[in-house]
Amino acid sequence: MNKNLLKALSEELQGELKVDDLSRALYSTDASVYRKRPLAVAYPKNTADLKKLIAFANENAVGLIPRTAGTSLAGQCVGDGLVVDVSKHFTQILELDKDNKRIKVQPGVVRDELNQYLKPFGLFFGPNTSTSNRCMIGGMVGNNSSGTTSIQYGVTRDKVLEMHCILSDGSEATFSDISKETFDSKKQEDSLEGMIYASLEKELSDDENKKNILAEFPKPSIHRRNTGYAVDELLKNNLFGNDKEDFNLCKLLAGSEGTLAFTTEITLQLDDLPPSLSAMVATHYKTLEDCLSDVAPVMRHNLHTCEMMDKVILDCTKNNRAQLANRFFVDGDPAAILMLEIKAHTEEDLQKQLNLLLKTVEKSGLSYASPILMGDDITKAIELRKAGLGLLGNMVGDRKAVACIEDTAVALEDLKDFIMEFSQIMKGYDQQAVYYAHAGAGELHLRPILNLKKSEDVVLFRSITTDVAKLTKKYHGSFSGEHGDGIVRAEFIPLMIGETNYELLKRVKKLFDPKNIFNPGKIVDAFPMDESLRYEVDREEPQVKTLMDFSDSEGILKAAEKCNGSGDCRKSHTMPGGMCPSYHATKNEKDTTRGRANALREFLTQSEKPNRFDQKELKEVFDLCLSCKACASECPSNVDVATLKAEFLYQYQESNGYPLRSKLFAYNTKLNALGSKLSGITNAMYTSKTVGGLLKKASGVAPERSLPKVYNFNFDKHLEKFKLKNTDLSKKKVVLYLDEFTNYLDVEVGRDAIELLCKLGYDVELFYAESGRTYLSKGFLKQAKKLVDRNMAQLAPYLNKDIPIVGLEPSAILSFRDEYQRLHGDKTQLAKLASQSFLIEEFLAKEIAEGHITPESFTEEEKTVKIHNHCHQKALSNQKVTFDVLNLPKNYKVTIIASGCCGMAGSFGYEKEHYETSMKVGGLKLFPAVKKSEESTLIAANGTSCRHQIKDGTDREAQHPVSILRKALVI
Repeated sequence: MNKNLLKALSEELQGELKVDDLSRALYSTDASVYRKRPLAVAYPKNTADLKKLIAFANENAVGLIPRTAGTSLAGQCVGDGLVVDVSKHFTQILELDKDNKRIKVQPGVVRDELNQYLKPFGLFFGPNTSTSNRCMIGGMVGNNSSGTTSIQYGVTRDKVLEMHCILSDGSEATFSDISKETFDSKKQEDSLEGMIYASLEKELSDDENKKNILAEFPKPSIHRRNTGYAVDELLKNNLFGNDKEDFNLCKLLAGSEGTLAFTTEITLQLDDLPPSLSAMVATHYKTLEDCLSDVAPVMRHNLHTCEMMDKVILDCTKNNRAQLANRFFVDGDPAAILMLEIKAHTEEDLQKQLNLLLKTVEKSGLSYASPILMGDDITKAIELRKAGLGLLGNMVGDRKAVACIEDTAVALEDLKDFIMEFSQIMKGYDQQAVYYAHAGAGELHLRPILNLKKSEDVVLFRSITTDVAKLTKKYHGSFSGEHGDGIVRAEFIPLMIGETNYELLKRVKKLFDPKNIFNPGKIVDAFPMDESLRYEVDREEPQVKTLMDFSDSEGILKAAEKCNGSGDCRKSHTMPGGMCPSYHATKNEKDTTRGRANALREFLTQSEKPNRFDQKELKEVFDLCLSCKACASECPSNVDVATLKAEFLYQYQESNGYPLRSKLFAYNTKLNALGSKLSGITNAMYTSKTVGGLLKKASGVAPERSLPKVYNFNFDKHLEKFKLKNTDLSKKKVVLYLDEFTNYLDVEVGRDAIELLCKLGYDVELFYAESGRTYLSKGFLKQAKKLVDRNMAQLAPYLNKDIPIVGLEPSAILSFRDEYQRLHGDKTQLAKLASQSFLIEEFLAKEIAEGHITPESFTEEEKTVKIHNHCHQKALSNQKVTFDVLNLPKNYKVTIIASGCCGMAGSFGYEKEHYETSMKVGGLKLFPAVKKSEESTLIAANGTSCRHQIKDGTDREAQHPVSILRKALVI
């Protein structure tokens, strides 16, 4: 397309239109296997912008692809026209009618955030998805989403009362319940809306059409279905059937995947919050058949959840840091587990329901274990299940569980037979299937394991999908239960509903959208399901050499390819977890883990440069990554962007040079060592408004920042002073690692650690070494590797004697079990290092658990402590250890601040161009929590960056947990 046309359009819009290569690359994929490069990406600011986009599309025969969170599994959000992202500006909750339990929202409102808003009113929006913490109402309506709650609360279509839309001619229309009289009036109007009503009446009043619809569409008892346009739902009203309901065109628009109109407002029916008391029975089975045999009997109970996980899904969770703890209820090695949840308003009723359910389970005798979960344990189990789809992307190599037949729904009475036949089909293809199911709704997420980079597997992709479509038709099921037709299933709609009905759908599409501008290639006149795949078929794999070792992912490219687009990184700061702090601040797709992984994959694959990393787009996409490592644990596929960024920076700077400021930060330890020799003069310069200001300006540091002071302290002498001459050797020898931050900046923390350990009776030996964190953060990998090799040699005597190595600064000590593993060749020694190095809170918590440290050594004074833990601790360790050690003093009241990243992230927050983002990140959760605490409350923060950020953002002094404990000692 002529670039001048796009430029002119951009100038007309109040929102943005991006035509750059990075934006187009980021929006060329969703959570499906497809890739289509759009012409541009639009971020409309209002309805006027949408009308201009629609007019442009009509004039230039360009498709508009609506998009919210972009988590579609079937390819709904990819296309070669203009992607229209409403997730930035159409995000308002407009109107709540609590008496009638209704709410009006814009399509970019996140489902879980809507329910956070509704909770104080005792209401909630029932339909749910595994992506509920980032999926948006517009997408849920487009796909007619349902999720785990559908057996109680129905699907999205059931909850949509009214939709305000812009039609293909730019006119606006509001669709809601209308009486026969209103319908008759509307069909007379000289407008596209009037024409739609008149034409639909003609089509649906035709007895032959009715007969075909009723004969060919999925069984009415299958509530979860998205097979083409829901013309069968339009028959269920007082115009075309015997029902008492009024006619509502929303029934058709829900599930239409943005192919009929552009929605700007949605009114939803809400429900009362579910009963507060719940219990879950997790029945374990040795065979899939046994599991499926129990579904119908248990569904006779009033279940709120009836979900199935199979062995493949469960095995995936074994390798995910965040999900390991959620496997607590898994007994042995089951072939499948059913998760059966009941709810009640009273304990008596809950116990009664539980007893009846257990009797049914015992009567069948098919499960070998049935643990009962209560309270937070239910949440953990549900989180394990919800992580399932993303975890499938964590399979190492090119063979992946492919979403193509993962959305079949059949009547409950057909479920077992359907699955058994399905299993036979898969055996015929020598396939191990993945069973991930909303079993109580008769919907199975069935995924073959395929390598879509290979032509033979692309052939299987079509063949398997075709055979399963035929099987689904045999049982009068729906080929799409909740994920939509998109590209992957739209081709099979004629098979599923018959050619006559398919021609009806084509007429419906032409009625609404005569020029085919709304999401073309979906539902009717579909794109081929085996073309436009994310990867070029039978390609010669790009050879990408790296300094760091990415062999655990078969190379850095495949490490990026692990991202399947599930979009967990798009959850906001109001949700639990820390991923992804820069997205929390900017709401830009490029600042997500997904965006970075997609960009890296795209440019490493497509580049023809000798150095494939030498791309300005990659520099832009990694710029706001804080290297917090939240993605390393919270991303279901464990896409570790911090490590990818370190490698990228190294490779990019090898071609483009290392900037002066990066050198200053990377070699900061050497500068601190020099400055500490004359620390008084150095600190006076740093705090001087004039000299400090000039230093900041010269080094590109934000003028608002305070420069950290440097110190010169003799730790060896301090250790001799406090080391007990007759150490009780039952309390083991420990090596206290004094890293570069403790050695020159946070000497009081090192001093307190020596005193604490010695007074508690530990035989302390000091180990001084620069961890390499400053080099890693700036991509100076050659220098980091030299340090790693040197440190490994010096640590060898301790490793060989199994002496624990205890560190104070999380980003330093935890690099031993993280980046060091990619920078050194001796895997045996690296394994020892990972198992023998501890954050000091980890070490102390272990000693407390073993009874070596008791509360008697500490004060009984009352104090309140609030903890903010370092991001690397959250990702690579756990927060509970800090909580446990600070609870040693009997009367300390300790809580963990539900904060994400502090926003400082080493040098990131000091850099003037990042200062605003840094403070915005800190201001989302951390700063407000600190500011509202009493002045007497102790703020604990174990990261040096975190303490500086808290000081700059709140003017409060935070202390390392070690310092708090040292002051609490009474021995």
